[in-house]
Amino acid sequence: MVSLDPTKVEGPGTREVMECLNAQDFQALYVGGCVRNALMNLPIADIDISTNALPQQVMRMAQDAGFKAIPTGIDHGTVTIIVEHTPHEVTTFRRDVETDGRRAVVAYSDHIEDDARRRDFTMNALYADMSGQIIDPLGGLPDLQARVVRFIEDPDARIKEDYLRILRFFRFHAHYGNMNVGLDADGLSACAENVDGLETLSKERVGSEMKKLLSAPDPGPSIAAMSQIGVLAQILPGSDPKFLYPLVHLDQNRSPDPIRRLASLGGLNAPDALRLSKQEARQLKILQEAVSEDRGPAALGHYHGLSIAEDVLLIRKAIAGQELKLIDFDEAAKGAAAQFPVSASDLLDHYQGAALGKKLSELENRWVASDFQLTKSELLSTDNGQTKD
Repeated sequence: MVSLDPTKVEGPGTREVMECLNAQDFQALYVGGCVRNALMNLPIADIDISTNALPQQVMRMAQDAGFKAIPTGIDHGTVTIIVEHTPHEVTTFRRDVETDGRRAVVAYSDHIEDDARRRDFTMNALYADMSGQIIDPLGGLPDLQARVVRFIEDPDARIKEDYLRILRFFRFHAHYGNMNVGLDADGLSACAENVDGLETLSKERVGSEMKKLLSAPDPGPSIAAMSQIGVLAQILPGSDPKFLYPLVHLDQNRSPDPIRRLASLGGLNAPDALRLSKQEARQLKILQEAVSEDRGPAALGHYHGLSIAEDVLLIRKAIAGQELKLIDFDEAAKGAAAQFPVSASDLLDHYQGAALGKKLSELENRWVASDFQLTKSELLSTDNGQTKD
């Protein structure tokens, strides 16, 4: 019988929270991502606990135990218990009463099967008690072991409950799926049938899912499938995944960067379509513009910094279908480290205002073109044939 090591799930104070809930004969079970990741030996980000205790009872038990309890989503059955600065989301068993593709009206339930059926994928409907014993009300464990992302029961019904599940389907396959098997055919078909439902989602939710997907070690197969059934065109019109595949091959030894990968997809107005932050939008714009600049590795490093230069070089190589040359990274590092020897104060005797900025830029371009060899005195000695002392 399959079980998990409870120490993989427990954070600071977690066992105390579970004991607090169990002490009055309520069920307290780990659920969802923490169980899934523990069984897959992957890092755990959040600790979610499911219980048959009502939210008010959870609040009372936590406070009686001296824990901080916050009614973060009490209308939907969720209380956050904080112990030793670690949050634990405790949610009462629920069943969906009504859904509209974005939000659900829920009712509390005494049955774990009801709670499991309102989740999205079978691998997310796994529970575990304090000892690590697995409870699998819907038979999701074989799917987890085979690394198959499968919707619970009817895929079409699950998607219509929340159209974001289309994007989650592709994101979960990228992070947890078996790349040798491919995406579940029934799930893929249901996603294709419900593409128009993506229009109902906020751009923030869509952007968040896309960034998580593009942060996977290899998002290529998922993005390709999204393109084939029209999902990618729906959320990012004009995008094309053809350069993503070689980019993932080239950047596999680097930390996955969703914005670098997004730059390879192209598309119309991605910052708005995916509601990127100002910093993300700026990074994307710099990458897209720098890719088409007529600047070599050293110049890229100098003008944009090493990180941007390396990303640009990766994207350029992906577009050209070429392998990366480490010497290009070395040149970019040299350019990033080079310090332009001329400052504005050196030119104040002869230039001011816009003319000063223009002259500084001109001299810097000459210096970069010399492979950073021209000295300060050489740069200042001649200017259009006129001596500058």
